[in-house]
Amino acid sequence: MLNNKLISAVFVMVLSLILVSGAFNGVTQAQDLKIGLSVSTQNNPFFVTLKEGAQKKADEIGAELIVADAQNNASNQMSSVENLIVRQVDVLIINPVDSDAVVSAIKAANQANIPVITVDRGASGGEVVTHIASDNVIGGEMAGERIIELLDGSGKIVELQGIPGTSAARARGKGFHNIVDKKDSIEVVASQPAGFDRSEGMTVMENILQAHQDIDAVFAHNDSMALGAVKAIEAAGRLDEVEIVGFDAIDDALTAIKNGKMDSTIAQKPGLMGEMAVENAQKIAEGKELEDSIAVPLELITKKDVE
Repeated sequence: MLNNKLISAVFVMVLSLILVSGAFNGVTQAQDLKIGLSVSTQNNPFFVTLKEGAQKKADEIGAELIVADAQNNASNQMSSVENLIVRQVDVLIINPVDSDAVVSAIKAANQANIPVITVDRGASGGEVVTHIASDNVIGGEMAGERIIELLDGSGKIVELQGIPGTSAARARGKGFHNIVDKKDSIEVVASQPAGFDRSEGMTVMENILQAHQDIDAVFAHNDSMALGAVKAIEAAGRLDEVEIVGFDAIDDALTAIKNGKMDSTIAQKPGLMGEMAVENAQKIAEGKELEDSIAVPLELITKKDVE
């Protein structure tokens, strides 16, 4: 009889241990969740806002967020991801510097059995659980349609491209050309990369202005380059002649729109992207299934919207 009671007691104890351990085996609790965020650069207000959104959501759910700034350098990003792997993050969120170069980093996380989410910019390879971003092709199309509207269907346009190799630059450019290339009366007189950077956007625009005296509009793949273009065009005394459309709706761009220096921007929601990335990292840790991609809505912002 004593043996039966002892066996029963041991069974209950073992079962209890199994149930308790089951809560942590394969399913990480929010307060124990460690998330790595490798962001392309913190020298761009867009990605600062993305990081802040991620931090806000991490604080809400009680998760630890470890942020690594790649400083727009693919090698730095690889090193920072390796460091996050060593620190044993449960889920890795990557905002790639370069969609091709980031593949090695993603594969390293895959080998360490760390689930990966990409945000804003996609990756060309490796196993990614989900990609969270605006539909950049649609955003590029919105910009093209706005410029055609502003020019009444006829004019000469400059395109300032983002970092070559990034999914955002490719998709925004594709969407833009989907629209403007259909118009025989629209000519893209220059299409050059300016690295998603304000000072580079100004320099590239200065060179284009010297080569082309007749420019009606500029589409920049992000607002930082658009603001650089504003400086160059304003210095040349031609701001009244040129319509400028950007992408991202950062605060400086909204001020420029309000002041009449830019016409419009395609609004992404970087803070929401960051929040959604962390929210879905938690879902992964809880063993939930996710869609391959999750869209973040876009919106055209003009002066009346800012006002």
